[in-house]
Amino acid sequence: MSGAYAAGVRMPATRDGLWGRRVVALLVAAAVAGPVALGLSRLPSADKLNLNPPVWLLLGLLFGARVLARRWWPHRDGRLVWRVRVAGRDAVESGLVARRSVAGWVEVAGNVVVVGVFAAGGLNALSGGPPSTRFVRPVLLVGATAGVGWICYQAARFTGRLALTASGIRYGRQVYDWTRLGPVGPHRRDGRVEGVWLRPTDWPPGEPDPVVGGRDTAVSEQRLIAAIEHFRSRPAAFGVGLPVSAPEPTGG
Repeated sequence: MSGAYAAGVRMPATRDGLWGRRVVALLVAAAVAGPVALGLSRLPSADKLNLNPPVWLLLGLLFGARVLARRWWPHRDGRLVWRVRVAGRDAVESGLVARRSVAGWVEVAGNVVVVGVFAAGGLNALSGGPPSTRFVRPVLLVGATAGVGWICYQAARFTGRLALTASGIRYGRQVYDWTRLGPVGPHRRDGRVEGVWLRPTDWPPGEPDPVVGGRDTAVSEQRLIAAIEHFRSRPAAFGVGLPVSAPEPTGG
């Protein structure tokens, strides 16, 4: 697996062991995006049902819900769990996995709903427009379907929200090489600890240091910091083939 922080566009290897996971993720994406596309395609026209007021009301409620959700801090008592097969960005490895938290899944679902509501409002408004808009509606429908599918694909594509493997720390699609990391620590946002602050030794000047974990990850920052610090100098322990366990934080 590449240790680069940002990967260029490239075709996946045919024998990277990830095609089964990709197929499952595609099926999940299709299972969600298909009904969404069907529902959007059957929306009544604006002259039969004006959806603008309820759409704007729903968007306002969703915005308020997202603001409140950022203040909601669910209890996170998950642990890093050993997995023999961890689907990463470029390969399947063994490693420790932190699952996505309840707040993380709520955020994924919220993103799907926001895309669907925006698309419903746009399609409904365009249905009462001039004839030229009939070319815009299919584009909007395809775009919304692709957006929902991509959100679901990304959520199902990887094993867990965060993983520690021999090649690095994988958080979402991003991978951070062990050899480029300095000591890590808690990241604070609005006076609250949210995520683990990585300190790459060769991070571009002026760019904020990356942060992994947080409210979307079921494992607390204290446990993540203890595990990352423990394996930062011994990442080869993941490649032996034997199960490893994450150390408990000091005093925890």
